[in-house]
Amino acid sequence: MIAYDEFAKVDIRVGTITRAEPFPEARKPAIKLWVDFGGEIGVKRSSAQLTAHYTPEGLVGRQVLAVVNFPPRQIGKMISEVLVLGVPDEAGEVVLIGPGHGVPDGGKLF
Repeated sequence: MIAYDEFAKVDIRVGTITRAEPFPEARKPAIKLWVDFGGEIGVKRSSAQLTAHYTPEGLVGRQVLAVVNFPPRQIGKMISEVLVLGVPDEAGEVVLIGPGHGVPDGGKLF
């Protein structure tokens, strides 16, 4: 069990994918993402192993949830600035988490 204060330290925000590209340099098949979290946070980059269910073209315009307060991490030749969230399907492949309706970018999960 954790206290609510510990959970509240994880800053999870909604953002819209504005750009997505294949990431052939990654060790496992992945896609580079640029996610717009609105004025306060802006556009941040990420890499995600999403190729089983998603194409770069199909991701643009999609809203996703991401942790925005982890330190940047080197992934291959790029710096990942946020952790886009997903859950595994029955085969262990990533399915993205996002709001069920359009919401303003930058909204904080609570």
